[in-house]
Amino acid sequence: MKGLPSSSHGHLCRRHLLKAAAGLAVAGLPAAAALGAETDKQQRPASDASQRVVRNGRINQSVCAWCFTKFMSLEELARHVSAMGLRSIELVDPKDWPILKKYGLICALTGSHGFVEGFNRKENHPMCIERITKSVDACAEAGFPTVITFSGFRKGMPDDVGLKNTIEGLKKVIGYAEKKKVNLCLEVLNSRVDEEMKGHPDYMCDKVEWAVEVCKAIASPRMTFLFDIYHVQIMQGDLITRIKQFHQYIGHYHTAGVPGRHEIDDTQEINYRAVMRTIAETGFKGYVGQEFIPTRDPIQSLREAVELCDV
Repeated sequence: MKGLPSSSHGHLCRRHLLKAAAGLAVAGLPAAAALGAETDKQQRPASDASQRVVRNGRINQSVCAWCFTKFMSLEELARHVSAMGLRSIELVDPKDWPILKKYGLICALTGSHGFVEGFNRKENHPMCIERITKSVDACAEAGFPTVITFSGFRKGMPDDVGLKNTIEGLKKVIGYAEKKKVNLCLEVLNSRVDEEMKGHPDYMCDKVEWAVEVCKAIASPRMTFLFDIYHVQIMQGDLITRIKQFHQYIGHYHTAGVPGRHEIDDTQEINYRAVMRTIAETGFKGYVGQEFIPTRDPIQSLREAVELCDV
């Protein structure tokens, strides 16, 4: 990522909350039947059936802005995303949310603090809490569901100490998120690949189980973690088993091809259709964000990825 991530009763509540968040997003989507209406034409471009990619809709798909806005403006990306039938562009600054709303989109995942300085160090807690609080307020006002958070880098700190500190810090802000009805989502990143935006050496929350321990200790339906399929594959693999085992704590997913963080096509090792079917079968109603770095026509690559994940 991108600076832009109990009891059985908690498990049940978490599922209901994620379903409710997805339902709010659907309410703002452009309807194919209304594309001919004059009011819609003023709000968003007309798109015909040949442009729409989403057919099944079992997976609520999103797009990470940072991967595509290097090739085009946010407005151009929003036009394409809306026409494809997607529901969200994520990691977009709140000042640009009016562009998303113009095309019937939401920001399914909102940034806060960065991934280098995170909750694993107590001295970072005031900064992290301030930035998360600001993002939670923006999401609550807009009706958007989730704010991302990070552990931070180890910098020589043992993982058990960082875990304790992260739990302590997030406990200070989770009550506010609950009050505002916004989810917090701790991202798992890989610490193996030493290449910009493809890996984050020294990042502490580099295992699914570490993130799960945070969620268990906080024991709030608003505390989830971000299962980045690309990062988890690099660090641990066994994707389908981990999704089935820990799905009650997962608030968001990200995609990308392994190796390289490029298109999710037959040049990489993950069977994305099988992974997406597993996600759908768990009853997940949150969002799956396409977060690959295109190596060819970005919109064609996105269309192919969306179709592949539309199981």
